[in-house]
Amino acid sequence: MRKIHPMAMRDPLDPVYAALGNTGIASSDYDLNADIALPEGRKLRPAGVLVPIFCGGSEARLFLTKRSSALRHHPGQIAFPGGKQDEADPDITAAALREAHEEIGLDPSNVEVLGCLPAHETVTGFHVTPVVARIMAPFDPRPETGEVAEIFDVPLSHVINPAQYSIQARRWRGTWRKYYIVPFGPYYIWGATARILRAMADAAEKA
Repeated sequence: MRKIHPMAMRDPLDPVYAALGNTGIASSDYDLNADIALPEGRKLRPAGVLVPIFCGGSEARLFLTKRSSALRHHPGQIAFPGGKQDEADPDITAAALREAHEEIGLDPSNVEVLGCLPAHETVTGFHVTPVVARIMAPFDPRPETGEVAEIFDVPLSHVINPAQYSIQARRWRGTWRKYYIVPFGPYYIWGATARILRAMADAAEKA
């Protein structure tokens, strides 16, 4: 694990390398809700999401999607491109790259995979592996019809800073559920997406 002094940072991806080098623990949508008991032996479906970062000049920016409001699950929410692992996918990284190609038009040949963050368990029963990747060259984002309403980017410096996060709560299945948010402009980034980003921010800070 390489230690990086803040004043010595030159590569805008240094916080990402620091996070990937600092082995953390798996996260969960239930992290802030200790009163919710998870059943033993529960079966989780494997999924992969891409955390695609592009460095333009001295600033790194992270691409995210806004899901279509017509979708049955999580309509209108902010998400990473990605989805469940299909039988044809050789591994979870391949699943994340395939989904990113379909959802935002990012060609896998334009991606350098940097590593994976610890997995995240969602309330919908998925074991999600965040695959962190650098976009090699500018690309033209193309939202998948019917699945993605919008593709946008946020500064990496915003989501890698734990101070940008706060905790909110709402009722879910008859009980109050707490969750992280990291809003940016008009975008309300919360839930699993914010939890994964917060884990990356915490790992970078501790490195």
